[in-house]
Amino acid sequence: MRNDTDTASAVLALTGGLANVRHVTHCLTRLRLTVADPAAVDEGALRALPGVLGVIGAGTPSLQVVLGPGVVDTVTAEVERQLAAGARAGGVRQEASAVDAGKGSDRAPRKGPLAVSLRRVANVFVPLIPALIGCGILAGVGGLLTNAGWLPGLTPALAAIASGFMALIAVFVGYLTAKEFGGTPVLGGAVAAVIVYPGVAKVTAFGVHLSPGQGGVLGALAAALLATRIEKWCRGRLPGALDVLLTPTVTVLVAGLATLYGLMYAAGAVATAIGTGANWLLTTTGPFAGLILGGLFLPLVMLGLHQALIPIHTTLIEQQGYTVLLPLLAMAGAGQVGGALAVYVRLRHDTTLRATIRSALPAGLLGVGEPLIYGVSLPLGRPFVTACVGGAAGGGFVGFFAMLGEKVGATAIGPSGWALFPLLTGDKGPAPAIAIYAGGLLTAYAVGFAATLAFGFPRGTARGTTPPVTDRTPAGSA
Repeated sequence: MRNDTDTASAVLALTGGLANVRHVTHCLTRLRLTVADPAAVDEGALRALPGVLGVIGAGTPSLQVVLGPGVVDTVTAEVERQLAAGARAGGVRQEASAVDAGKGSDRAPRKGPLAVSLRRVANVFVPLIPALIGCGILAGVGGLLTNAGWLPGLTPALAAIASGFMALIAVFVGYLTAKEFGGTPVLGGAVAAVIVYPGVAKVTAFGVHLSPGQGGVLGALAAALLATRIEKWCRGRLPGALDVLLTPTVTVLVAGLATLYGLMYAAGAVATAIGTGANWLLTTTGPFAGLILGGLFLPLVMLGLHQALIPIHTTLIEQQGYTVLLPLLAMAGAGQVGGALAVYVRLRHDTTLRATIRSALPAGLLGVGEPLIYGVSLPLGRPFVTACVGGAAGGGFVGFFAMLGEKVGATAIGPSGWALFPLLTGDKGPAPAIAIYAGGLLTAYAVGFAATLAFGFPRGTARGTTPPVTDRTPAGSA
């Protein structure tokens, strides 16, 4: 039986103890820790810990422990609880600051401003993913019931439940943006709420009427960022008595006016360009776009650059009802499944590696690719590349149909692999989208398997013999 309390305690102990952990967060599959002294992390023991699927970023301040969906939520909550208890008991944060000011800070490499910015933007949108998934599935179920003519009394209720979150998503983005960038969260939400307020239709600027929701999540992100800057400027200049009254008033007024008379127009233009560009890309260069997106997505993940796609996905879902990019990108994980199966067949005498593949394969089929990537294909080297070839082939398959007018989209972000099926739809409805996506998965499996079997091992490697392995686990953020 799984014990998440023991897992959390062991993770903290192996990452240098309570005093070494400065910040905790998580995404769908990974516990993300900022450590003061990277040298205090016992990477080998951490990898061997039951329940840990992989470790990324060892030797850097940004450590990621891959735990898988569901598990990561409860383990993160327990880590945060233990950190809070330790801080109350003995001033853990002061010790961490002392370590950070000493030897650890001299050795630890720092991330560039682009990587830091992308990570912080991702931190804004990642907490929204569970709601996007839940509402997306309900929207899909409601659509199926409507098309089939079943339960007509229930479908309006499902539509209301599924659409309510999306109607107010700008408020949530504003709240989380202010929280992430050091402002008062409710002020960020208040300014972002201007975007979705129906009364903005009465506002005219430069001879043009605004539309409720114009600018969407991008406008909300920009508005909350501006509000945070204004709030910090006011708090540094106003005395305590005036600060309580004037800071929130000035923040909401100035940022609100800037949102109405500038940011909503600019963000709306950018959102429209994103939607137009995505549609043009697929209808004009479908197979080529699919090859590039499906083949290069995993290297982007390793570099942390995939985080820039999160607001793009969200914008497309808000604008069109689904993102056409996610099904293409999901092919990358399918290629890894095919590559891992080839490794399993080829290295039949490597019982340890085959056991790893057997345990990781179900997660890989459901779209959790880290165990296969960091436990199998990436350490071996060539199978990672040939698996990416499989992902490119699957992406090209889906892109080809998009060019023919059969677009496949996902109503939420987060899942991939088989877990994406309940979220699929398209311009011709869910049935064709599901069929095309399934064809893409099969193509990625087959090509990833064949390419790895043919080119994934050094020439002269005997069947059943494990080739020399170089530790290629990336230190960057994923």
